Amino acid sequence: MTVQSNGSSEYLVKIPEIKFTKLFINGEFVDSISGKTFETIDPRTGEVITRIAEGDKEDIDFAVKAARYAFDNGPWPRLSGSARGRIMMKYADLINENVEILATLDTIDAGKLFSEGKASDIPQAAAILQYYAGAADKIHGATLKMSSELQAYTLKEPIGVVGHIIPWNFPSIMFFMKVSPALAAGCTMVVKPAEQTSLSALYYAHLAKLAGIPDGVINVITGYGPTAGAAISSHMDIDKVCFTGSTEVGRSVMQAAATSNLKAVSLELGGKSPLIIFDDADVDKAADLALLGILYNKGEICVASSRVFVQEGIYDEFVKKLAKKAKTWVVGDPFDPTVRQGPQVNKKQFEKILSYIEHGKREGATLLSGGKPCGKKGYYIEPTIFTDVMDDMIIAKDEIFGPVMSLMKFKTIDEVIKRANATKYGLGSRHCDQGLEHSQHCFKINPCWYHLD
Repeated sequence: MTVQSNGSSEYLVKIPEIKFTKLFINGEFVDSISGKTFETIDPRTGEVITRIAEGDKEDIDFAVKAARYAFDNGPWPRLSGSARGRIMMKYADLINENVEILATLDTIDAGKLFSEGKASDIPQAAAILQYYAGAADKIHGATLKMSSELQAYTLKEPIGVVGHIIPWNFPSIMFFMKVSPALAAGCTMVVKPAEQTSLSALYYAHLAKLAGIPDGVINVITGYGPTAGAAISSHMDIDKVCFTGSTEVGRSVMQAAATSNLKAVSLELGGKSPLIIFDDADVDKAADLALLGILYNKGEICVASSRVFVQEGIYDEFVKKLAKKAKTWVVGDPFDPTVRQGPQVNKKQFEKILSYIEHGKREGATLLSGGKPCGKKGYYIEPTIFTDVMDDMIIAKDEIFGPVMSLMKFKTIDEVIKRANATKYGLGSRHCDQGLEHSQHCFKINPCWYHLD
């Protein structure tokens, strides 16, 4: 138990012992074949938490063999859907019993807010698992009467061994967004969490064993993308790969899948999502929405509203309110319940964001607020807002994946839709007004969240 202070109050933090640092293959925690390990860093301080086994191609091969054997010969694909669902429900119960430990692991490993981990991330991870547990007995084919002499039927069967490559921004939620549907279908799998945030994934492997998921069904290999991740994408005995991460790496995953065994691919990639605020919107609420859209999870979210388009009639008022609200946004230790923004995930991401901020200054954008590191140690960055941003500036085009907003003015709805769609990314958009007048037009930007004041 550690007592810490934010200057005005004290809060208690219990950092658990790190029990699981090895690869999880065929139901056991084992060292990597090479014996190599790597450091995992606490972004609050920049200090080493522990060392984790570094898996590479040979370890992926070992894990795939375990998953293939479990699929071809084990009970999991042969259980009824309801039986799989019951085990998955037990797995979810174990997650809910360990919420505090799991939230703590994601806080020290990823810099995520502890309060949100307890209230949202970990319960949501369990809820995803519960949802797919309920779906497990509802996977079925169809019987088709083709003619008076001919009847056909279809079967829905598990695809086989699946490779999951998990991002670092939502370690727990994304683990179960990938693993849960595969479990429900009866697949076996090899999971590679991001090297920055592997601790909770290894704990989930431990809980899977306790829940009664058979050996070989879930295998967790910690390691780096160019080695372990690439081995999953190009493996000849993996039937499907699921990847969430950057667009650049997504292209390499798809290419590796195509040049190996033409495995199926599911990708969720980068974004530069627009938030469009019309002049009939409640300016105060819109400013709150814009800040939350870019600063939630310290901007490390693929659908972050990093491009904010404000109609000219309210632009000046909006800028004033936004600047005032940004000054009250509390950045600091993610265990502190008064804090709204923790540290960036690691030094590399921290330096990347700062370099984009400097690039924005050089391009001629006006720094409205923030733009600097904060805190004596760790990877904290002030909420950063640029005005006078042009559509062709790097900060308006590239996914920065941090607390950096590009604020732009527009006149007409046709103009803003054209500008919002002028991006190499997809993923999402939002718009904000007081009626349904603009909704049909904005739904051209898909998918679209609509905020009605």
